[in-house]
Amino acid sequence: MSAVAGGATADAAPGGVPAARVPEVHVLTPGDHFSPRTGSAIPTVVDGLCAALPAGTTPRPRVVVADGTYPDRYPSAEAVGYPQAAARRTDRYLDAAAGRLGLPRPGVRRTLRPTLAAQDDWDPGVVLAHNAPQLVPLVHERHAAVLYAHNLLLRTYSPREADRVLGRAAAIVCVSAALAEQTAAHLPARLRDRLRVVPNGVDTARFAPRADPARGERLRVLFVGRMIPDKGADVLVSAVERLGRDDVALTLVGSQNFDAGARPSPYERDLRERAAALGDRVRMLPFTARAEVAELYRQADVVVVPSRWAEPFALTVMEGMASGVPVVASAAGGIPEVLGDAGVAVRPDDPDDLAAALEALADDETLRRQVGARCRRRAEARDWRWARGVLDGVLAEVAGVSPTPVG
Repeated sequence: MSAVAGGATADAAPGGVPAARVPEVHVLTPGDHFSPRTGSAIPTVVDGLCAALPAGTTPRPRVVVADGTYPDRYPSAEAVGYPQAAARRTDRYLDAAAGRLGLPRPGVRRTLRPTLAAQDDWDPGVVLAHNAPQLVPLVHERHAAVLYAHNLLLRTYSPREADRVLGRAAAIVCVSAALAEQTAAHLPARLRDRLRVVPNGVDTARFAPRADPARGERLRVLFVGRMIPDKGADVLVSAVERLGRDDVALTLVGSQNFDAGARPSPYERDLRERAAALGDRVRMLPFTARAEVAELYRQADVVVVPSRWAEPFALTVMEGMASGVPVVASAAGGIPEVLGDAGVAVRPDDPDDLAAALEALADDETLRRQVGARCRRRAEARDWRWARGVLDGVLAEVAGVSPTPVG
């Protein structure tokens, strides 16, 4: 599987200084930010993986991010800027037609090509294409190309097109086994053995339990996510309506996109009307920067992830668990893998099942604390250092070197 010649060994150097690693370049989708100001999952994952490397690691990982994105960037990696190519209105249609004919998709490749403009100046290493299959054929042979899938990316690909586009991918990383299984269905048989699962981790220092785990007079239930039907905030509101209990209070945090000032969508307006009818039992907050979200988790007694969509992973599940409170989440997609046997799984789009789970936690404080403690233990065992170790195993396999111990 090796595609990088002469890679450095990864054992610790004398004196405890981390040895040199194979150069690692993460390419974000054009227009995405590498900043704590956004709640977007991919930059959060890339930052978590890079921040988990030992201090003094050389070379530092690079993250390719478009010029003009938020300037306050995560310090965990070296940001490499480039002038972003503007999308054209016709690109989507041209790409769809090209895909049906089994041809390269010109629109997406035109927007991706600038991300690799400096690749000949990079030392031979591994290029991780986050959610960008069409980037893989653009990576020069001196680097190993890895597709890093956070979502199902090949839905519109035939196995033949997937074979041509991903033929030189050294690995296809998926964030959950559920996503890997979905992805395999769109791959030719010869590429399926390149699938690898690297689950996301969590920052257990930032997302940590409050000092006193006791709840107050009300069970404080928290939802954090985009206000779109797929995320299921309305299912949670329906569950609270069914409960009809004054001792259950709900906080909904999020906007349609990652913009607190954006005009609310019809979906959000409907939620606000329903929230108003429940009085002080429900409050709605707009999108909140990640630096402030951890405190909201700490104030909660229960975190709910009521997704209708079969989420490939759901970072909010891990963040809630790390905060030491019970997480109640839909049994869909990769969420059960994240929950393990620590949290509470409920049927998707079923407010009655969700209401029953909340009622059990509201009525039994011992149960609530026990589930919260289990969640915290699971998060501690699956933090970003753990996830980094799993990724390093894949990168070592790709580069043909021994993996570096993390920390």
